[in-house]
Amino acid sequence: MLDGVPNAIPICSDLASSIAHADAIPDYFIFGMAPASGMLSPLERGVILEAMSLGMNVVNGLHEFLNDDPVFANASAANNVTILDVRRPRAKKDLRLFSGSIDEVTCPRIAVLGTDGAIGKRTTATILTRALNDRGIKAVMVGTGQTGLIQGAKYGIALDAIPSQFCSGEMESTIVEAFEEEAPDVIIIEGQGALSHPAYLSSTFILRGSRPDAVVLQHAPKREHRRDFETMPMPTPASEIHLLETFVDTKVIGLTINHEHMSDHEVTKAITLYESELGIPATDALTRPDTRLVEMVCAAFPELEKKLSAHAQ
Repeated sequence: MLDGVPNAIPICSDLASSIAHADAIPDYFIFGMAPASGMLSPLERGVILEAMSLGMNVVNGLHEFLNDDPVFANASAANNVTILDVRRPRAKKDLRLFSGSIDEVTCPRIAVLGTDGAIGKRTTATILTRALNDRGIKAVMVGTGQTGLIQGAKYGIALDAIPSQFCSGEMESTIVEAFEEEAPDVIIIEGQGALSHPAYLSSTFILRGSRPDAVVLQHAPKREHRRDFETMPMPTPASEIHLLETFVDTKVIGLTINHEHMSDHEVTKAITLYESELGIPATDALTRPDTRLVEMVCAAFPELEKKLSAHAQ
């Protein structure tokens, strides 16, 4: 429940109870956890092997590639199921270096970045993409992590699994592919981590590889320290904006709020405060109308207003 509305999704204690609730064995078992180590615990290995023994294909989002593990490879063959290691990059001989071809992308590129990890960047990017499409502005989202790929992003890479020499090039090439194949009005790029975060560097490659025309920044006002790093205080939106606009030639066009531990009144107060302090529009993608996100984009790129007008007719 992200938006205050119960969705009736059950929470089961183990695989057996989840299958019993489903009344049938699913075709796929998705391992959607993302531990910092990127590796499986002994218990988790057992659950996945149990799923395979029941005939489920496996979607694996970890750095640990199960197809390379003899135990899982044997289980795959024995049970006639497949394992999809979504974080596995293309073969090294096929990895692409930055070439400058990003300059051929003529539509606006907007990156949704944040002040921390696990702060809602992908959710906001997904909502923004849908809101633009709903109003006649053709938007394509480019995923940059395993969860976005698992959720069905047509274009994307698991950036943190690619050798650093090729990260900018893979980012660039993926955006160029989306532009050439979809001819979108705008491209939305999912962010990872935070540019200011010392543990996660994906944002640097997103910024260098995509060279975004604009950035939407996601922030959690009540979060006091970095997630999983209790000794690291959170940056302010102002400091992150300064860092972003210094690091690359771009402009932060809006702030979106993660409302964790906040009442609706506190969200409204924060929106008003940040708009006054930062001089840019602010909203909460989940608790406020998505029209605010569309307005944020159209204010930065007035040429997109024509698409809105045509769609309304």
